[in-house]
Amino acid sequence: QLQLVESGGGLVQPGGSLRLSCAASGFSLSSYVVGWFRQAPGKEREGVACIIYSPGRTNYDDSLKGRFTISRDNTKNTVYLQMSGLKPEDTAVYYCAAYWDPLTISCPVRDEGRYDYRGQGTQVTVSS
Repeated sequence: QLQLVESGGGLVQPGGSLRLSCAASGFSLSSYVVGWFRQAPGKEREGVACIIYSPGRTNYDDSLKGRFTISRDNTKNTVYLQMSGLKPEDTAVYYCAAYWDPLTISCPVRDEGRYDYRGQGTQVTVSS
């Protein structure tokens, strides 16, 4: 069974940092494009960042660039989202998603319809 599992969410104070993990089971992430999305209460889901297989080229929502960093460790079959300088408006459920494409040179940070597999999400709450 192909599955993505997010972890690393929690409660953090404004200005703090968190690292989210997206681990795949049942398949290798190494040839997949992986993206992170988030959905805040009462808002639509939005793209955060994505990363291609090789050479690990990334793409970000412009408003988050500089605070969020996506990376991957193919040996651990895991993609990470390092978040720093967190703000209350970053509070949301964060999801990872993936689709197979080992040859692409770019990834769609906003087009969630391109992604075939999705995790259940991890809650991130930024509050003092």
